[in-house]
Amino acid sequence: MLTRRGFATCALCAAGACCWPSGRSRADGRHHPHHAEPGRIPGDKMVTLQVLAEIGANFVVPRHTHPGVENSTLLEGGGVLVVKGVSDRTAKPGDSFQIPYETPHLFRNGPAKTRLVAVYVVEKDKPLATPAPE
Repeated sequence: MLTRRGFATCALCAAGACCWPSGRSRADGRHHPHHAEPGRIPGDKMVTLQVLAEIGANFVVPRHTHPGVENSTLLEGGGVLVVKGVSDRTAKPGDSFQIPYETPHLFRNGPAKTRLVAVYVVEKDKPLATPAPE
């Protein structure tokens, strides 16, 4: 089973993204300055993670869920956010969104690369993301 960090790295990089999960070093051995160490919230069941993601042009991040809450802010680019139970939303730079616990969602990127910062408050011993069938 992949760890939360390992899955985030694999899923986002495989999605045409380039990311360094919190507390990880870059492939060249240098620490990426925009990421803090993973934070602990009160209790022993949850953890916070911060991820900087770059999503390739016209790529679709497949439908998935998280064992907690995702809070994201788009830095550049944009696309369509599809969240189960709500209307599709066009996201542009400066927009923020929150995905509730275990809610299936996907992101259809537009014609340019998208950069976003995602902060997850998730269950400590579960994978960061799980594929969600249609």
